[in-house]
Amino acid sequence: MNEINNSSGSKPFYRRYDLAIVGAGIVGLATAREFLLRQPGLRVVVLEKESAIASHQSGHNSGVIHTGIYYAPGSLKAKACVTGHREMLEFCHTHDISFDLCGKVIVALDESELPRLEELFRRGTTNGVQGLEMIGPERLYELEPYATGAKAIYSPNTGIIDYVKVAHAYAEEIRQRGGEIMTGCEVSLLTSKSGYTLLTTHQSEFEARFVITCGGLQSDKLSQMSGKKSEVQIVPFRGDYYMLRPEKRKMVRGLIYPVPDPRFPFLGVHFTRRMDGEIWAGPNAVLAFAREGYGRWKINPQELGEVLTYGGFWKMARKYWKMGLHEMYRDYIKAAYVKELQRYMPELAGSDLLPGPSGVRAQALAADGRLVDDFLIQHGEHIAHVQNAPSPAATSSLVIARMIADEVNLK
Repeated sequence: MNEINNSSGSKPFYRRYDLAIVGAGIVGLATAREFLLRQPGLRVVVLEKESAIASHQSGHNSGVIHTGIYYAPGSLKAKACVTGHREMLEFCHTHDISFDLCGKVIVALDESELPRLEELFRRGTTNGVQGLEMIGPERLYELEPYATGAKAIYSPNTGIIDYVKVAHAYAEEIRQRGGEIMTGCEVSLLTSKSGYTLLTTHQSEFEARFVITCGGLQSDKLSQMSGKKSEVQIVPFRGDYYMLRPEKRKMVRGLIYPVPDPRFPFLGVHFTRRMDGEIWAGPNAVLAFAREGYGRWKINPQELGEVLTYGGFWKMARKYWKMGLHEMYRDYIKAAYVKELQRYMPELAGSDLLPGPSGVRAQALAADGRLVDDFLIQHGEHIAHVQNAPSPAATSSLVIARMIADEVNLK
């Protein structure tokens, strides 16, 4: 069936399905595809509030195919990423989607960062990441002549891709297998009935034996909509990028990353080559004033109020206020942003950078102020909610889809 846009306010209709998935991001689409692979003929619909699929996190990320270096051994992220990397490459080969294993260096600037770098190397090898090397300044210069550092991890199998193209490939498979994707169809209410769930949208109603919500920035609200208490609240963090001027793109051959601070789920500013040849520098991480606040001055008073009245936010803020102020300062003062980038690429000048795109990360925050780092999926009798699916969710989307499907019986 073809993708349907129902934003025109056409006459309401009522349809019955075996499975309804809310959210046509990369995880929602991968999940719909997985169910149709397992059970051909299953009546599946994907409902998306925007006019196009992959409109938020799936279409506003840096496009990296991660290998699984960063994640705690045994975590869902670690298991999903290592397998997901392999399966993503296989999927792209099968569907003729271009990617580039351009490689990544994770750079320790001085001796104080070496213990964390060595711990990352241990994590990566424990997780089964292939091809990792610990390298010195000479090898770093060979790989990235404009970068500097005392030591680095080289990950040759880290790559880049356009995840919007992957999402469209998932969507095409869904349609070919008889599933439906309805854009411009925002779910406003989830009502549990005897043996099914009623999904109310502004245009129509749908009935499904099982519902899976993959709402990203709206994931906690969808959980509350169904009458289930959300374990977390989504706090949006905006990340702004700069881009290197075209004549300066030669300064970066692949991906140049810092050694991340293990206390935070954010990786820090880095340099990322893109499939279109662009080089992105960033992102920072600042509180967004709206859940879909891609612009610095986009403010949704209700959503901002929900953050500021959430106890977990202030517990987090008391713990990380210094880091938060530093991130906000860099967000408004370009010279401070450039200074951070110059730590890894000393020859970079402010004039080499142009304003770039922004993304918003749906960060799940627990009531005790803990930033939830791992994937979080809440299962119910007739409904499941994907409540936290940050990076590397795109890399791991095929595996996350299997994790979800393994827990759902639609026989």
